[in-house]
Amino acid sequence: MKKVMSNKFVIALYTLPALFLVLALIYIPIVLSGYYGLMDWDGIGQMTFIGLDNYVTLIQDKVFWTSTWHSLLLAVFSTASLLLYLAISLVLASKIKGSDLLRKIYLIPMLLSSVAIAQLWMKIFDPTNGMANKLLEMFGVENTPVWLADPAIALFAIFIPVIWQYAGFYILIYYAALKNVPDEVIEAAKIDGASPLQIAFKIKLPLISGIFKVTVMLAVVGSLKYFDLIYVMTGGGPNGASEVIASYMYKEAFKLNNFGYGSAIGFGLLVLCLVMTWLTSKLTKSKDDVQ
Repeated sequence: MKKVMSNKFVIALYTLPALFLVLALIYIPIVLSGYYGLMDWDGIGQMTFIGLDNYVTLIQDKVFWTSTWHSLLLAVFSTASLLLYLAISLVLASKIKGSDLLRKIYLIPMLLSSVAIAQLWMKIFDPTNGMANKLLEMFGVENTPVWLADPAIALFAIFIPVIWQYAGFYILIYYAALKNVPDEVIEAAKIDGASPLQIAFKIKLPLISGIFKVTVMLAVVGSLKYFDLIYVMTGGGPNGASEVIASYMYKEAFKLNNFGYGSAIGFGLLVLCLVMTWLTSKLTKSKDDVQ
């Protein structure tokens, strides 16, 4: 087996299928998206080359920059929620009673489709019979909000189910990382008189810092390209109050049949994701990473 795997031709043969899939499903569509952004095209008829007009329009498009701001806000809230997920994971990993059941409960949103989650939260946010307003009425709030129809709060209302949807995913990652912390290190700290908080902040968290950096990257990039739940719940409304980059791209390409401009928006989203990935990696880099 070692002789076979040392053969460069065999190695290339094994990697070619995966390389082909990556090229066909990722890199070629990226190149085509940038190419279609140079065209005036309705998705069906003849394409007309217009150069950088779509990209110039994109830079001057206020709706695009507003949707970009909304996507960045979602990235900020998603990243901040990681601290809550980490705190929950620390509690679950401390061998409390019922931790197995709680882990399963947190994973339930991951088992549901985004459409089902959107329908569920639309019922919760219903201004007349929704659970959210019924709870507010129980606490004496008279003028309950119209969650998904008020431009001032619609975007933030949508953030709640988005953050809830991925809670189980991040909790599971943190829980697995914390369970891999050597018991010998923790027992030695206890013998030295370390408190549970000191063990958590000075031993467990530093040892899983690499995992935390990865989840920050996933949260930022995932938020920037988020689409499905927002589109089902509000379609980007009311009046663009909850529009994000992906929903704006979909609307331009598939509703207005402006595939050229929609492709330019998609390519702009790619550039933004690359920039935010680079920026996030710089901000989360530590001295150990530099060494």
